[in-house]
Amino acid sequence: MSCVVGIDLGSTTTKAVILDENREVLGRGITNSRSNYDLAAAVAKTEAFINARFGLIEQQVQATKTVAMVSRLRRAFVMEQILQQLRRLEQLMLEESERSAPEHLKPAFRTSIEEICRRIRQEEEQRFKQPPMLRSDFFRDAAGSAFMRIAEQIADPAGVSFDRLVGVYDKCIIRVENEPLDLDFRDHIGNALRRVGNPPGLADAVEYAVAKDLTPAYTVGTGYGRARLPFPKEQIRSEILCHGLGAHAMFPGTRTVLDIGGQDTKAIQVDPQGIVTNFQMNDRCAAGCGRYLGYIADEMNLGLHELGPLAEQSKRCVKINSTCTVFAGAELRERLGLGEKREDILAGLHRAIVIRAMSLLARSGGVSDEFTFTGGVAKNPAAVHAIRDLVGENYGERTLNISPDSIYTGALGAALFASRIAA
Repeated sequence: MSCVVGIDLGSTTTKAVILDENREVLGRGITNSRSNYDLAAAVAKTEAFINARFGLIEQQVQATKTVAMVSRLRRAFVMEQILQQLRRLEQLMLEESERSAPEHLKPAFRTSIEEICRRIRQEEEQRFKQPPMLRSDFFRDAAGSAFMRIAEQIADPAGVSFDRLVGVYDKCIIRVENEPLDLDFRDHIGNALRRVGNPPGLADAVEYAVAKDLTPAYTVGTGYGRARLPFPKEQIRSEILCHGLGAHAMFPGTRTVLDIGGQDTKAIQVDPQGIVTNFQMNDRCAAGCGRYLGYIADEMNLGLHELGPLAEQSKRCVKINSTCTVFAGAELRERLGLGEKREDILAGLHRAIVIRAMSLLARSGGVSDEFTFTGGVAKNPAAVHAIRDLVGENYGERTLNISPDSIYTGALGAALFASRIAA
């Protein structure tokens, strides 16, 4: 089966989208961006092809009762990936502790690391048996949260302290992230099948998907780090063009696009064919972007995905004077010191971010109907709430489009450019 690939190398995440000959989405993949751009692009692409094969499995069992098992099979496959990376993390931490720990602490270090990893594995096994719950897509976040919590419980201040354990973890998690995932789809899917009980018909669908030849005819890259992608110049497209085309493909009535990414914010105007007619971008400052929210999450010791739901609990939006990332921590601590509630502070922070975006929208030509919100921040309910309120206040009622796959908009646009070239 011939296909094309679009890759969006963002400052925080790298996304990939695969399209078939009919320009229908076959698969999507996402990973953390890292200093090794070749690896980030390769991992996102691998994840997209895994997702595509699961799509083929679902197609094969669509008309049967087995279709309900495909989502469980996906979860089992993801758990196999997590367990593989956890084994590698444990190996590296044991090697690091053996190399750097004081001689008298080495046995205790080994025992502590093995116990933490054993508990994480146990938690993952238990989580798989329970209904799906909201969590980060990335191994670093999932493993890090569990590691810190368990390390606090078992650390010995007079021996293998919490700080010592975290130091070993910090050294090794970066190495795990920067190693290619040694992923044999056939082996992992076989283990996942066994976990779900190998229901009738599912094994045949899996074999069909595994055997399917998915050959990319062309690949186009875009994004904040596009100049570093391992592609020739003719296979690179501007993120402005890709987000405009991608948003138009998702919602053909789109005339205005707002993309809030990790490092920049873009306000884009497009014509009825998805061609960009005007745009504005923020300056070099990361204020009002995803990195700002990430910094706030770190300051509050929260996961990035927890910020929006917590802000939605606010009863009184606190006015934030600065969205400068440098001063965000100081103002946040000051507000907390004055007794302000976390959810009220977060509601104010989200509104302040969107106010900055509104100025870009105004300079690009305003907000037309329909208006499409893209990028990772579009998954944040508090940001969406603030967008609806401020667009309504400034422009009146507008149709606001947000796709569940909004973070892939740039990669989709790149894939559409690839399909045009391949044709």
